[in-house]
Amino acid sequence: MTRYCGHWSRASARSASRNSGFTLIELMIVIVVIGILAAIAYPSYQDYVRKARRADAQTALLELAQFMERHYTANGKYLTAANLAPTLPFTEAPKDGTNKYYDLSFASAPTASSYTLRAVPKGVMASDTCGTMTISNTGAKGQAAGASLAACWRR
Repeated sequence: MTRYCGHWSRASARSASRNSGFTLIELMIVIVVIGILAAIAYPSYQDYVRKARRADAQTALLELAQFMERHYTANGKYLTAANLAPTLPFTEAPKDGTNKYYDLSFASAPTASSYTLRAVPKGVMASDTCGTMTISNTGAKGQAAGASLAACWRR
């Protein structure tokens, strides 16, 4: 009986040590699966970040357009009393934070009855598919790169 128990305890020890860890094959399969998931998820994440930065620039353009409309309401024209372009309250987007991804300015000198504002991408956004985005006093929106207007402005 002692012999049987000794045999039984050795077999148990062998099977316990065999089942207590991962094999190299199992570990490699897990690494490959994680790699595939990362290869799919990372570009989607990058696209989401670009869209968020672009949306922030669009929000800034709309805010500057509202500023210009308030200026027109108060002065009867888009120019100052000295017939100069008004000073924009901010010139970079996003307004908060240290990293700026767009320069905001007039596309050309505004007139008494019209203006066009633009957001020029810079830094990591310089290669964005929408390129420079614009908005005019009529509300007309534009973009200067390969993507469609609907894709850039989400109409």
